[in-house]
Amino acid sequence: WLRGAGRILVFTGAGISTPSGIPAFRGKGGIWTTRQPVYYQDFMAREESRIEYWEYKLEMWEEHRDAKPNIIHESIVRLEQAGKVEQVVTQNIDGLHRAAGTREEMLVEVHGTGTLAECQTCRQRNPVEASFEQFKQTRQPPICECGGFLKPATISFGQSLREPDLDRALAAAAACDLVIALGSTLSVSPANAIPLAAAQAGTTYIIINRDETDHDSLPQVSLRLTGNVEELFPPAVEAVLAN
Repeated sequence: WLRGAGRILVFTGAGISTPSGIPAFRGKGGIWTTRQPVYYQDFMAREESRIEYWEYKLEMWEEHRDAKPNIIHESIVRLEQAGKVEQVVTQNIDGLHRAAGTREEMLVEVHGTGTLAECQTCRQRNPVEASFEQFKQTRQPPICECGGFLKPATISFGQSLREPDLDRALAAAAACDLVIALGSTLSVSPANAIPLAAAQAGTTYIIINRDETDHDSLPQVSLRLTGNVEELFPPAVEAVLAN
């Protein structure tokens, strides 16, 4: 299937970043098994929620700011450079696809990116480091020059996905000739509808994940491999590109 494909939709979740030292949000040991999320509406309405949110994000940033792309990210880039990728659609906010070399026009970050801070009023974006350093010093939520609340440019709980990103991802699902889901539990809606849209249109659908996924029992799944993505996916890419 990899050899025959020329327009692959690669859909990725937190499981591809765990080899880089970034913990998964769901599944075994996931962050949300021990921590309650701050909802977007609370962030916008309450100062204490904004402080709680930035405290959590600062903790994560300090732990994982030096994370580097791993062999999974690099294998995806190799497929892209070979002209076999239609789009990389990721649920991850860590920026590792970009750091590995995936081109911006080939990437849809459906849940946003934690590498930028975005004003919730004027929508200006800047690298997030300055906002974290300010919060670390003052413990006051950063404010934009326009007076709006700054927030990492991620999609928070209770916040809608960006329509242009969703449209790009669904267009790729309609155009691809193979869809591969890597390291995702496929449990978060509406993002999990993206690979399924391709599968429901008759496209070959491969899932590789360590844990169970919400799509495992669907008849549209062509191949389900259980195990660590870094042990299963890169060797397949290597075999294809070596020939």
